[in-house]
Amino acid sequence: MAAKHTVVLVPGDGIGPEITGAVLRILAAAGVEIEWERHVAGTESLATLGTPLPDTLLAAIEKHGVALKGPLTTPVASGFPSVNVALRKHFDLYANLRPVKTLPGMATHHGEIDLVIVRENTEDLYSGLEHVVVPGVVESLKIITEKACTRIAEFGFQFAEQNGRQTVSAVHKANIMKLSDGLFLDCCRKVATRHGSVAYNEVIVDNAAMQLVMRPRQFDTLLLENLYGDILSDLCAGLVGGLGLCPGANLGPRCAIFEAVHGSAPDIAGLGVANPTALLLAALLMLRQLEERAAADRIEAALVQVMQEPARRTRDLGGEATTSQFAEAIAAVIEAG
Repeated sequence: MAAKHTVVLVPGDGIGPEITGAVLRILAAAGVEIEWERHVAGTESLATLGTPLPDTLLAAIEKHGVALKGPLTTPVASGFPSVNVALRKHFDLYANLRPVKTLPGMATHHGEIDLVIVRENTEDLYSGLEHVVVPGVVESLKIITEKACTRIAEFGFQFAEQNGRQTVSAVHKANIMKLSDGLFLDCCRKVATRHGSVAYNEVIVDNAAMQLVMRPRQFDTLLLENLYGDILSDLCAGLVGGLGLCPGANLGPRCAIFEAVHGSAPDIAGLGVANPTALLLAALLMLRQLEERAAADRIEAALVQVMQEPARRTRDLGGEATTSQFAEAIAAVIEAG
């Protein structure tokens, strides 16, 4: 019998294959009918196919509309451009959604955190438009458009309405970048008038960073341009235990790519100690988009149960479990019913 869903799987670099294998084991325990179409990207693809982003992968995502992706290495200050950014641009994945929520059993400085980052995903300084003006002087262009700002604001307010969230906070630096960030705010304000059931406010980005460190529970849904969203989403991850506990979804009109938001961690690759939770939570976002909500709820409940036993966590969370032992513990809870 054919699987109910076909999903493109990109195991990724470094620890990617290890955490991907763990997540697949857990999804199998939940009985979700998924046929995985595997593709490579990043450093492995460059070595084997001569390109970090093969056309076969792009065609598969275009065909099936959904992908689960492990972390991919992006060389620093040299080498090939970010595959993550290229995928977002190619498929117009304009909305980056990053829920930040404290898992039960995890001790944090601020108690229970439950906020959402909504990040514009296609422009800003991530447009990659930079050049050398004269030797020793580099110009990098920040691109902000009314179209992109309006649609990410619409996404943010619609997400808030559909998920029972109370407030959208637009994060900006319009006191300095009066035209670019000013345009972002103007679009957010216009969209806010069409969504009166959700409260709206504005926060300057440096103040937002301070407030998140001091009193993060005042925030609900944060709406940000690309660069600010990238930086503050990592800050928020630190509030709940780190990047190993935070998922990401890249959403567009034609397809969606779900991913862990952390890097490929080559220093621990192959050691069997990586934490698969971020990729697992990304897979739960994917399952809910695929209308497999019951399976997602069972997996989440099992994850919560295991996380409340410190010894069964992975090393980064103070436990003793290997990647596979952690996955097997969750799978066992699911299979026990």
